[in-house]
Amino acid sequence: MRLEFATADVFTDTRFGGNPLAVVFDAASLDEAAMQRVAREFNLSETVFVLAVEGDGARIRIFTPGSELPFAGHPNVGTAVLLAQRLSIVGDRLMLDQEAGRVTARLTRDAAGLAIGAEIEAPRPFAEAAPFTAGAAAACAGLPASAIVTRAHAPLIGGCGNHIAFAEVEDIAALAEASPDAAAFRAHLPVSTATGLFLHAPLPGGRRRGRMFGPLEGIPEDPATGSANVALAALLLRAAGGDRLALEVEQGIEMGRPSRLALRAWRDAGGGLRAAVGGGVVPVSQGSILV
Repeated sequence: MRLEFATADVFTDTRFGGNPLAVVFDAASLDEAAMQRVAREFNLSETVFVLAVEGDGARIRIFTPGSELPFAGHPNVGTAVLLAQRLSIVGDRLMLDQEAGRVTARLTRDAAGLAIGAEIEAPRPFAEAAPFTAGAAAACAGLPASAIVTRAHAPLIGGCGNHIAFAEVEDIAALAEASPDAAAFRAHLPVSTATGLFLHAPLPGGRRRGRMFGPLEGIPEDPATGSANVALAALLLRAAGGDRLALEVEQGIEMGRPSRLALRAWRDAGGGLRAAVGGGVVPVSQGSILV
């Protein structure tokens, strides 16, 4: 069987920056095992399988090289733009149904009307799943315990559709020194507990820099992680109080794949912490794969 695919760089306006993504179209005939094999073949942080296009949206599944994810940010942003271009969608919204729920993508367009970016809202409000210790975070990141700080929040596990461990580090110098320790991940962060560890440090002007490690998912480091960043925005709003927060995060700097993520967080009518992430998408390649 031959299926068409496309790749794109997400959370960037420059080819070969941002986070690479593969999207396989018309994939409803593939079973879970076949999708996992294809994701392992692409060997990117995530591969999306479009099962069906339905009206103004699509049903999708998202796989890392190691497992399926219920939700992830850059796959939704990238898939929305690639589908809008492929299907010549003229509206400003596209719905993507996945295991964690329905994700609404709001498209951005260039002067000629071509979709070049999107903002997506996380399918669920932020929820804390479990505490996490500074010692465990430091061990997983290969850092001394003193590098982990609690100015913005204490280390914890939570998310807006999946579970990720979060910890704040002293500064970007400490962030640059981080290196994932797979043995420590197995001891403190097995995949049944969280998809990985997101570290972040402050930058001037209220911005942040982040790094995401998921060695047990086959992702030693991820260049741009939408699901982690939406959760971070909601987490920082919870810590700061207030009703709204806007945040810019850079990621992938240490990998040579600079990424820029624009984030918003707010409290919904019930007091839940909601968040959205947006950025640019640059198509890179298209072709077919034999499955």
